[in-house]
Amino acid sequence: MELENKGVKGSQLKNMIIKRLYFNKAMSCAGLSDLFDKSIPSIAKAINELMHEGFVVEHGYAPSSGGRRPLMYSVKANAMYILAVALDQLTARIQLFDLQNSPVADMLTFELKLLNNPNALTILTNQINSYIKTSGVAKGKIAGIGIGMPGFINVTQGINYTYLDANGSLTAYLTEHTGITTYIDNDSSLIALAEQKFGIAKAQTEVMVINLGWGIGLGMIVNGKLFRGHTGFAGELSHIPLSEDGSLCECGKRGCLEAEASMLVVARKAIEGIQQGRITSLKHNTNDHSKLMGDALLDAANNGDQFAIELLSDAGYKIGKALAILIHIMNPAIIVLSGRGAKVAKILMAPIQQALHKYCIPRLSAGTELLVSELGFDAELIGAAVLVMENFDKTVKAKVAKAVA
Repeated sequence: MELENKGVKGSQLKNMIIKRLYFNKAMSCAGLSDLFDKSIPSIAKAINELMHEGFVVEHGYAPSSGGRRPLMYSVKANAMYILAVALDQLTARIQLFDLQNSPVADMLTFELKLLNNPNALTILTNQINSYIKTSGVAKGKIAGIGIGMPGFINVTQGINYTYLDANGSLTAYLTEHTGITTYIDNDSSLIALAEQKFGIAKAQTEVMVINLGWGIGLGMIVNGKLFRGHTGFAGELSHIPLSEDGSLCECGKRGCLEAEASMLVVARKAIEGIQQGRITSLKHNTNDHSKLMGDALLDAANNGDQFAIELLSDAGYKIGKALAILIHIMNPAIIVLSGRGAKVAKILMAPIQQALHKYCIPRLSAGTELLVSELGFDAELIGAAVLVMENFDKTVKAKVAKAVA
């Protein structure tokens, strides 16, 4: 039993090293020793074993700081792979990444309506299995599946209370039907993680990340960690009420931010404008749905279409009004505009700032920096990969607990 326990603990340390090298890119034995509070010989032993097993490689020497330059180690990119899935209300994307977050197969995109679609989970599961088979990568080489999705999600139990009913744990269902350990989380939370770990807010401890998608989501990094609130559902920025008599939201309330300024709402307003004869480069076929118009509208705005810019500016002003409320409550150091809408963030910035000047106390707004994501639409996929690696050493920890018992 003692030898078995020592072996499991050794595996745990090695998994902790792989996880840290994934996030930090390269570290020395001394750096890992300080981080994990382990002796340098034990770290060196684990590193040597990982190199022998093909998980870690030498990365070269660190820049000179006056003394002997330490040898750095990094994770081997193709030692394992991560399957990332990004869902919104209408579309699914599947991408296989290596351990440096580089794509290793073509991304699969397909329509997947989540609302009132009893077949959505079966379709998603079949598409994941088909994608893995087509990729040619053995399931044993995939560290896990991470899935970002809209809705109220219990990450501990793996349940989405809004979409994809699995009659129990969605993660258990997907793990069973794919043969790969699966994790789920809210799309906006994963976008926030992506921005903090690999994006424009890297290593920041107080960040509000706005997911400008078909809805408007919020991921909150507080004290360096994802803030979920008492029941795990913190960050419902989209349902902040902007008016008493505004448009009816899907939640049943009137005047919600999402019902006034989301990309789907902007797309519907574009369709109404075209039907009313507004001058624009945008075209609409009665068979087209709002998603197609939304994608076209973003491109049209960036190409100078005045009607598209007008619609986005109106949405930006309303988003800014909601951000003023957020700033008053959270006093964040940084707000990042991310997700699909980051593509037109430069257009949104001016009306957002205008609204902040009008509705926010200057002393508070002056201390908050508004940034545009560099990850953009890829943020949710990167966040889904991050989700897998955040949980990478949990299986081994469970084995340790069982061995000790």
